[in-house]
Amino acid sequence: MITITTERLLLREYKESDFDELRTLLSDSKTMRFWPQPFDDQQVRNWLERSIRSYQDSGYGRWAVISKANRKLIGDCGFMKSNIMNRIENDLGYIIHHPYWRQGYGYEAAKACLEYGFGPLEFDSVCANMAHDHLASQKVAENLGMKREAQFTNPRNRNLLTYVYRISRSEAFDKGGK
Repeated sequence: MITITTERLLLREYKESDFDELRTLLSDSKTMRFWPQPFDDQQVRNWLERSIRSYQDSGYGRWAVISKANRKLIGDCGFMKSNIMNRIENDLGYIIHHPYWRQGYGYEAAKACLEYGFGPLEFDSVCANMAHDHLASQKVAENLGMKREAQFTNPRNRNLLTYVYRISRSEAFDKGGK
């Protein structure tokens, strides 16, 4: 089982028993305001099952973000293979439950995932995509050293203008990565 630790967080593979806490995160309208809609129970179940299947198929996926301070699931972060602009990408995603916003958890979790992606997973590049008006997500990507390289109309997210950020392995190393 993959476990990644940071100063304040534990990132680990999902378990079936995470359903209730994950539902609290993914069904919250404030947390999910940049998504097409908050998730219903079936969408949460699909997210959980897809993540667990991805560990077996790819050796990685989206992980539960657990606060070391209170042992609660406060977010979701990790990688998915995604088709973005007709290209299969190592897509880094991060969702932090709104009570934990503006405390640096998104950056901390995403940085740990990025280091894992360029370390043990040996990715050559990683991208992140987000709605054009999701300024906090853009700031996380930029603080990771990612650069905005493209934009597109996202049919999976209400045809919103979506930005694509990217960082290569060499750029991450140049920035002081491992």
